[in-house]
Amino acid sequence: MRYFITLSYNGTRLSGWQVQPNAQTVQAILEDALSKLLREEISLTGAGRTDAGVSAIGYTAHFDAAEAFDAGEVGYKLNAILPPEIVIHSISAVDDELHARFSARRREYTYFLHRCKDPFVGGFSFFCGYDLDFDLMNKAAASLLGTHDFACFEKTGGNSKTSICTIYEAAWHPYTPTHVGIMDFGQRSGSSAPALLSRRAAGPRMDVAGVEAAVRCESNYWYFRVAADRFLRNMVRAIVGSLLEVGRGKLPIDWFTALPDSPATRSDAGQSVPGHALFLSGVDY
Repeated sequence: MRYFITLSYNGTRLSGWQVQPNAQTVQAILEDALSKLLREEISLTGAGRTDAGVSAIGYTAHFDAAEAFDAGEVGYKLNAILPPEIVIHSISAVDDELHARFSARRREYTYFLHRCKDPFVGGFSFFCGYDLDFDLMNKAAASLLGTHDFACFEKTGGNSKTSICTIYEAAWHPYTPTHVGIMDFGQRSGSSAPALLSRRAAGPRMDVAGVEAAVRCESNYWYFRVAADRFLRNMVRAIVGSLLEVGRGKLPIDWFTALPDSPATRSDAGQSVPGHALFLSGVDY
């Protein structure tokens, strides 16, 4: 019988999804736990591979089992023995023809970025202190929509049969982190401890150069969301890094829009951004 398993994982301390020799990966951890619980060798097929440091919410994989089992009970036991970085949301029996990778029609990634110093988001967000033109970056991102050859954003050595992908969505959006909305972090103009603790008026304005700008973080939290039928290895991180080159004014928008469908290679695009701020955030079937 075939089963779909839906899970989320914090990948910051893991070496990605796919099994690798001498490395701790999500697939290896989960296969070992399932094999012990079901008392048979279990092999998982995921919706796609994620690189080291990348996290996922609502990730989907499938596996075949020799006999039917109580999915609720197995899911409960899995959560009891899996490390804190991995949580199982559901396990359900599906048609034998359904495939976690090949049946997926849409995949979505989200990349988080913050532009002010913030000790509470660094684990899952990329700090970029440069002035960025997000309107210009969104104009550049719009050129990605549709079906194109994205070889310029694929990591060298990728083994994809084709670099043609169809992108349905690609845009930057501002957001307000929970700690900013609830506790006013970064919104106050002063540093008076009593004022912060009592949540009354902000303290006196600081005179130290740069401090006021550092703590006033309005509109400094952004995420880039991109959805496509498929993605190439390292593609999202390369796209984000290239868009940042445009947003900083380091390279013109025409440079970016000319990259897809061109003879450009990976070295012609921008540098890849770090993986810790990237989430696989959705898979649709």
